[in-house]
Amino acid sequence: MYIDTHAHIYGEEFIDDIDETIIRAKKAGALGILLPATDEKSADEAVNLSERYKDFIYPMLGLHPEDIPADYKEILTRMEKRLHQHHPYIAIGEVGLDFYWDTSFKKEQIDAFCTQIEWALKYHLPLMIHSRNAHRELINCLMPYRQSGLCGVFHCFTGTKEEAEELIETFPTFYLGIGGVLTFKKSTLPQVVAESVPLERIVLETDSPYMAPVPYRGKRNEPSFIPSIITHLAKVYDVPSEEIETTTTKNALQIFHLNISRPQGTNNM
Repeated sequence: MYIDTHAHIYGEEFIDDIDETIIRAKKAGALGILLPATDEKSADEAVNLSERYKDFIYPMLGLHPEDIPADYKEILTRMEKRLHQHHPYIAIGEVGLDFYWDTSFKKEQIDAFCTQIEWALKYHLPLMIHSRNAHRELINCLMPYRQSGLCGVFHCFTGTKEEAEELIETFPTFYLGIGGVLTFKKSTLPQVVAESVPLERIVLETDSPYMAPVPYRGKRNEPSFIPSIITHLAKVYDVPSEEIETTTTKNALQIFHLNISRPQGTNNM
């Protein structure tokens, strides 16, 4: 039993077998899959999938920091119009900061991120946050909203013990998204999580089709691979896998205000 809180299964990587992907996820124990958008096109694709697989797939709306073009303000204006009316989006995401490859659009990234933080507050939605090589800037952007009730997920956390502690202590209504990196042989994430992050502050994710966990590393990632992450987390926390499933599912339901229950008459979910 689990919820994949971050999967890009609307992409071309899944065009040929999306139905089979969903079936495999359900058989593996998935109760739901959350789809962050990265731009206008993917926001539409996420909605289309959510309509096709009602009560199982849930879309988000956001402009990814690596997709900030020169006309980003016009794009953001168009995207926000979707939020004015009745909409299916459960969160604002995937949004944030990424200075790994390029810092030439640093100012624009920060501006776009802050705009979308305001959306989250205005429309009472959680944030799905992407951050890479931008920890201090991320903190600076979020600090003015510390007492605002803002909540969400720091997606794909792979940082240090000090960064983990700063995030969970400074922003008590935010959670860390843990994915396949936890299972990598040289990853320091297991130690960081064990020493610094309570299980009550974690949600599960794949970031499909990227970063597949061991033993699937190098393959296309998909939501049915989450049990491998659960197994590793159970070892990290030295608790039964069922506790990982129950706690992380509860966390996800709380963050995203979802009403998902275990299907009756099924043994694997």
